[in-house]
Amino acid sequence: MQYRREIDGLRAIAVLPVIMFHAGITAFRGGYVGVDVFFVISGYLITGIILEDLKQGRFSILRFYERRARRILPALFLIILACIPFA
Repeated sequence: MQYRREIDGLRAIAVLPVIMFHAGITAFRGGYVGVDVFFVISGYLITGIILEDLKQGRFSILRFYERRARRILPALFLIILACIPFA
């Protein structure tokens, strides 16, 4: 799938209500809407990647999860390390 900046922009906009909700800004009581929008957009992107791989005959569930882990785990470990002193 070709990179599309507008989709990254939509995901960034979807995250803003969540951040505002957690910051306690009462005008953004609907932080859950941002989470829903973010997940729908992410699902669209992930489905596009899977369909493209299937179309080209190179889909592997192991490789799919490996790519997801390489993308998500570094940020997860950084957040865990940053939160441990406060726990």
